[in-house]
Amino acid sequence: MTSLYTGFSHQLVYLLSTNYPHLIRQFIAQKSLPETYAIDAEQFVLPLIAAIKNRLQDSNGPFIVGISGAQGTGKSTLAELVQQLFAESGFAVAHLSIDDFYLSRARRSELARRVHPLLATRGVPGTHDMSLALATLESLLTATAKEQVVLPVFDKSLDDCVRIKHCPTIRGPLDLILLEGWFVGATPQADAELEVPINNLERDDDADGRWRRYVNTQLGLDYQRLFAMLHYLIVLQAPGFELVYHWRSTQERKLRERKHREHSSRKAVGLMDEKELERFIQFFERLTRHCLKTLPAKADAVLQLTDAHRVAELLD
Repeated sequence: MTSLYTGFSHQLVYLLSTNYPHLIRQFIAQKSLPETYAIDAEQFVLPLIAAIKNRLQDSNGPFIVGISGAQGTGKSTLAELVQQLFAESGFAVAHLSIDDFYLSRARRSELARRVHPLLATRGVPGTHDMSLALATLESLLTATAKEQVVLPVFDKSLDDCVRIKHCPTIRGPLDLILLEGWFVGATPQADAELEVPINNLERDDDADGRWRRYVNTQLGLDYQRLFAMLHYLIVLQAPGFELVYHWRSTQERKLRERKHREHSSRKAVGLMDEKELERFIQFFERLTRHCLKTLPAKADAVLQLTDAHRVAELLD
């Protein structure tokens, strides 16, 4: 891969002369992000903006950008920043997370009884409502100014779907659609790769491989239809799976702190302690390792992350 700066240097100079640097600093203050995020955003996110704008100009209808990366890599933060910067330039933008299409707890419980007990836990392919995901994306692609499209929301602290009446809506027509998620763009593994358990969860709770084969089969179905709709794929590349637990643990701590500030009266059943989180991460390990090996070659742009959660390089 080559540096994404190539061919966009003049656009980058222009973007730095706009209100974008100020907006980036406002965003950092709102999200309580470290000051180093501003440095990385100006150096690496603005070239991404330039590249997407260049492609968007040649597109017919909404331009769909996928943002993929392991848990804790900063997908949602990047998507929110990109959304704000494009909105500042007058573009109509929708932001979706594949996490918001998780099946309800009740539906996952039924799936667990019918197929495999591990499917009660959200996360892997097969635990999403793909009919809803595809229908939502199709609606966003064709929405007019007279049409409101519901953007589904999944509350991880409650481990359940938010009622439709409480979900946000957006009107068309749209210029840009952002779809982020931890395995966006992933393809199934070969059958032979599924034979040997990859961790204690697979060894103890999926000894015959039924769960991982089911997950792999589901990934090859409607998820591929969804990913085929992407026009551009950004990958946030972690240095390795070993850092995912640490970064995901940080996310969980922030979620607990936010719920504590909100003084929610409802029990936050979806929040995890350290032991629960260690087990939870094992559900994601197989596909995360597969994505780390395979997605950079498929991506239009790769943000190479360091152990310190900084961006080291931007490649295309």
